[in-house]
Amino acid sequence: QVQLVESGGGLVQPGGSLRLSCAASGDIFSINAMGWYRQAPGKQRELVAAITGGGRPNYADSVKGRFTISRDNAKNTLYLQMNSLKPEDTAVYYCNGIILPATMVDEYPYWGQGTQVTVSS
Repeated sequence: QVQLVESGGGLVQPGGSLRLSCAASGDIFSINAMGWYRQAPGKQRELVAAITGGGRPNYADSVKGRFTISRDNAKNTLYLQMNSLKPEDTAVYYCNGIILPATMVDEYPYWGQGTQVTVSS
């Protein structure tokens, strides 16, 4: 069974930094695109950043220049380095991966359980 597990969330002051990690485990044949999403209270889930299987990143305008997405394919791990954090970055952050399990023939989207990021003084 494929699982995505996020870590690294927490409470940080405005202007601070956090690094999120998302480890994929299980019987995985390959991982295609991966991404970070977030959902603030009362709002819809939104894409924060995504990265292709080849490592090409894409960012929401609201985080460009502050966040950096990266991946370690050997470790099946996705990262999000978040700098210059603002109160409006407060949300639950979710990891997503388009994964081909070793026992299947099609790729499927998998989600992590989410990690809370709170930016407050």
